[in-house]
Amino acid sequence: MFVIMTAKMSQSALCMYRLLRLRALRNHGSIEMFSKVTQTTRQDCFITTTCVNRVENDDTKLTRVLLPRRRSLSPLERVSSLLPQDSLTPEVEELRRPDQHHLENGHPRLFDTEATEANEEETGFSGIKNGGQLSDCASSEVAENQCNGASFQPKGETLLTFGEVLVAEYRKKGQVEFRKMFQLLARTQLQSSWGVILHEDIAGKPAGSFIKTHRGVSILIRRASLEDYVLFMKRAPTIAYPKEAAAMLLMMDVTEGDCVLEAGSGSGAMSLFLSRAVGTSGRVMSVDVRQDHLKRAVLNYNHWRTSWELRRGQPWPNNVEFVQANLCTDTSVLQDREFHAVALDLIDPHLVLPIVIPHLHSGAVCAIYLANITQVIDLLEGLRCSRLPLLCERIMELPSRNWLVAPALQKDGSYCIKKASITHDNFEEDDGALEKDQPKQEAAFGSIPYIARPHPVQLSHTAFLVKLRKYVQQPF
Repeated sequence: MFVIMTAKMSQSALCMYRLLRLRALRNHGSIEMFSKVTQTTRQDCFITTTCVNRVENDDTKLTRVLLPRRRSLSPLERVSSLLPQDSLTPEVEELRRPDQHHLENGHPRLFDTEATEANEEETGFSGIKNGGQLSDCASSEVAENQCNGASFQPKGETLLTFGEVLVAEYRKKGQVEFRKMFQLLARTQLQSSWGVILHEDIAGKPAGSFIKTHRGVSILIRRASLEDYVLFMKRAPTIAYPKEAAAMLLMMDVTEGDCVLEAGSGSGAMSLFLSRAVGTSGRVMSVDVRQDHLKRAVLNYNHWRTSWELRRGQPWPNNVEFVQANLCTDTSVLQDREFHAVALDLIDPHLVLPIVIPHLHSGAVCAIYLANITQVIDLLEGLRCSRLPLLCERIMELPSRNWLVAPALQKDGSYCIKKASITHDNFEEDDGALEKDQPKQEAAFGSIPYIARPHPVQLSHTAFLVKLRKYVQQPF
C-alpha cells in the first residue's frame, strides 16, 4: 500500500489558521490544527484535509472547520486575474463564469463577517477582499478611472493624419488574408477584395482601430513599423531583410555617434537601419555604383522621414549621405574618412576590401551580406591572396521559423474540451483526453487545449553573413 501524506500546510490553510487563532485569542480561547486523512474510491490513495478545532476555556464543545484545498490556477487564469475587468473580451468572461459559479456555490464560507471585521480592526487594512484581491477603486488613479468606466488614454498619443504610412490588415481564423501598406492621402480610397474604405474615414482615428469597409468587413488600420516599411516599400534590387540587418548591427556593434560606411545602397533598407542606430550625432555614408538604385534609396529614405515626422512630431535625423561612385576605381570619395564599422552588400566584396579596410578603425568589424555560398568561397579566397589584416570570425545563416498556435477545434467548429480536473470527490487519472460532447459555452477558463505546429509557409534562405575583424599587423 502506498500512502500519500504531506506534513506541510497549504498556504490557504495557514492563513485561515492564523485568522482563527487571532479571533480565539480575543475571546480568551485557543485553537488546534490537525490533518484528516480519508481514503478515496481509488485503491491505495489517500487525501489529506486540514481541520481546525476551536477550544473555548469553559466549554467542551468543539467547532470543526474544514479548509478545502483549492486546485492550482492555470496560467491563463493567473493572467486574467491581473488584467482590468473592463479589458477582458466577452469570450473570456463567458469562459470564466462557470468557474466563478462553482467557487461561489461549491465552497461554504469559512468565517463570518464578524471575524473579517475583527481582522480589519487588528491590522488596520481593509483593502483586501474576496480571497486576497484588491477591492475596486482602492489602489491608484488608474483603478479609479477603470471603475468609473473611463477609458485610459496614454499621454502623447497622436491620431492618424494625412501623409502617414499605414498598414491595413485583415485576418480570418488567425491567418493573415490581406495586408497592404499605403500612405494616407485626401480624396483616396483603400481598395481590397473585402471592400473599400475612404481615407477620410481613417484620418482622425487612433492607430490600431478596426474600420469597416462598405461590405461590412472590419479591417485593422495601424502605423507601419520600420520592419513593415522596408518589407513593403518599393524596391530596385533585393533588400537586406530585417533579420539579417539586425544581426549585422550586432556584429558591427553600431551605437549612437558612430560613423559607418555602407557599400551597396540598394533600395535603402540597410541605410534606414543604420540611420536609426547612429542617431543624430552619427553619420552614415551610403555608396552605390548605379544611379537608379541610388535614386530609389533616396526616395525611400525621404519618404520614411516624412511619415516619421508626422507621426512623432519631431524630425527623423538627416544623417545619411548618399554617394554615387565605384569604390574600386574612385578612391577619392573615402579620402580623409574614418569609420567605426563597414557594411558591404556587393557581388564581389573582396575587390573592394583593399580600398575600404585602410579607413576602418583597428579592431572594428566589417559585416558582409552575401546571397550564396559561392560568393563566400570567393571572398575567403580573396582574403587569402590579398593578405589583408582581417580575421574571419564568423560565417552564418539566419533561418526563421514561424509557428501556428491555436485552440483545438472539432469538425463542427466548436472548441474541444479537456477532461475535468482532479477533485477530492472524483479522484480519477487524467490522461489529457478530450470531451467532445460538451457545449462550447460550458467550457471553464483554461480548459481548452491548444495545438502548436510550424507554419506551412516558411521564409526560405535569404543570405549568408560574414564577420571580418581588422587587426594590427605585427612588424617583422
